[in-house]
Amino acid sequence: MAISLTDHTFPSKCCVIMPTYNNANTLKRVIDGVLKHTQDLIIINDGSTDHTTSILEGYPNLTILHSTKNIGKGHALKQGFKTAIALGFTYAITIDSDGQHFPKDIPVFIKELKIAQDDSMLLIGARNMTQVGVPKKSSFGNKFSNFWYGVETGIWLEDTQSGFRLYPLNIIKHTKLYTDKFELEIEVIVKSAWRGATVKNIPINVLYDENERVSHFRPFQDFTRISILNTWLLLVAFFYIKPRDFYRKFKSKRFKEFIYEDILGHQDSPKKKALSIALGVFIGLSPFWGFHTIGVIFLSIFFKLNKAISFACSNISLPPFIPFVFLASMNIGSFVLGQEDTYQLEHITKGYGVLNHLQTYVIGSLILATVSAVALGGLGYFILYMLQPKKNSLKNE
Repeated sequence: MAISLTDHTFPSKCCVIMPTYNNANTLKRVIDGVLKHTQDLIIINDGSTDHTTSILEGYPNLTILHSTKNIGKGHALKQGFKTAIALGFTYAITIDSDGQHFPKDIPVFIKELKIAQDDSMLLIGARNMTQVGVPKKSSFGNKFSNFWYGVETGIWLEDTQSGFRLYPLNIIKHTKLYTDKFELEIEVIVKSAWRGATVKNIPINVLYDENERVSHFRPFQDFTRISILNTWLLLVAFFYIKPRDFYRKFKSKRFKEFIYEDILGHQDSPKKKALSIALGVFIGLSPFWGFHTIGVIFLSIFFKLNKAISFACSNISLPPFIPFVFLASMNIGSFVLGQEDTYQLEHITKGYGVLNHLQTYVIGSLILATVSAVALGGLGYFILYMLQPKKNSLKNE
């Protein structure tokens, strides 16, 4: 007999949510697998046109929702969340009905949650995307999603597309979700992270059987929708979430403490600070005018460097110094390309050199940026290492 996940061995009430659409070949097997662990199963039939309905009729004791037409996985999940919250559950494990996931992994989520004792934990099952049989498009899509999730939240995961997850419903019920298709699974984990949820991966098993698995992912349409969503989330992250978090840190600390810890990053190692200097110098001297600020912030987040130091060093090309940067770039480019031309400051200020010799400038500026980044980053590391208190040297390195 199945043991409910709401018994005394589990700290909070948990159910399983299963959206399904035309997966009749695998549906019964997945349902029966879940029922070995819990009777608290909510199934959402998202307008299936195969014999899914007749299969579900064999489970009269389960909570089953039917939609007259197919709307999308995201809509089905939102129906499941709403129902679970109304029934008083505090956590929900979602599992796909296409046979990709193994219900026997449900205890893995429960064990992790019990150990963590974290009311806001969101767990995503991490699939082994390198195993035999994993479609290349699935592997690429997962890497693509992981990258943008990291940029938008600062959290770097192995798998952000797995549908086998555990959601904290106390976070979900206060989160506005707008999408209805596959992209909802991205929207919900990004917004949950923004609300302070602890988002992490746990390893799970996965099966890709092309003979029975039915995927409803439409490469062009759904990838386009996901790209549009990521563009919007990125804008929100940079223009609202990051400033908001910055302000909250500022309010929670004394001014001196805030500057010392969050701006200067006193706990960062000399290596991290030196790399931050190098990144800022490289971006500041690069030919990507107009994109220096967003570029240095984006890359410092991606490489987990000190954003304040990188941004400050990117201002090496302040307006008074721009003509000299152009002049150095033009002469370096001319030398590397074997040209006999030499340039004077008056040529730069009149716009002669850069506009008429763009190739020379771009090549020269990239070389100047690289050499300067290495030199100043190396010098910064030497100085910071020497100034570092001896008792902290090993710890920080």
